Amino acid sequence: MTQRSTPAPVSTTGLRRQPRQARSQERVRRILEAAEALFVAEGVASTTTNAIAAHAGVPIGSLYQFFPDKAAILRSLARGYGEQLHRELAAFEESEASALPLDAYIEAMVSLTDRFFTSHPGYQAIFNEAQSATADLLAIEEEADVRLVADWSAALIARVGAEGCVLSEDDARTMAYVLVKTVGNLLWLSLAKAPPFRAQLLQETVQLAVAYLRRRMTTGRGPGEAASG
Repeated sequence: MTQRSTPAPVSTTGLRRQPRQARSQERVRRILEAAEALFVAEGVASTTTNAIAAHAGVPIGSLYQFFPDKAAILRSLARGYGEQLHRELAAFEESEASALPLDAYIEAMVSLTDRFFTSHPGYQAIFNEAQSATADLLAIEEEADVRLVADWSAALIARVGAEGCVLSEDDARTMAYVLVKTVGNLLWLSLAKAPPFRAQLLQETVQLAVAYLRRRMTTGRGPGEAASG
């Protein structure tokens, strides 16, 4: 699978010191880009802060001015990715989403998310290793999922409201959680598959999500409740 190189996302949340001057901002950007490149090439576990500093061309002391440890670099990258994906989903919701029927809407959402995964190898490098679980990586993964659940929950409430129905916040959050975990895991699995099966898996993911949403959004009931009539 061919992957497009993209700049490392920058999130300054949680930095030891905020980069206020242009020179400091450029240094943080170089550190994050170096970390991303090494995480992709060597893996998160094998990458050290010394290697990141060397690859970025900055003294190790300068790295520690902004990032107390490798986990802080991971969090900054992960939050940057999360913010970028959030912006892309929000832009989609504000532009064409409301005009699409449910099938096309879900297919577009799945395609957007899949494109984000495939075009950001650094995102894959971080979250693939979350499966082998350090506490920091698991916390980062959960933080990213919480953001995605909030995005999908708001989108579901808006879509149902546009159709003249009401969806409670609790129901929307539960449905969004199911979608994020189901769609996300299937998309991750698809990344390692050969192109023909990968394309089929994406279509199956869309059909699964559509069938689930159609039932929940038309009945307004949980899986254990019978529809009236």
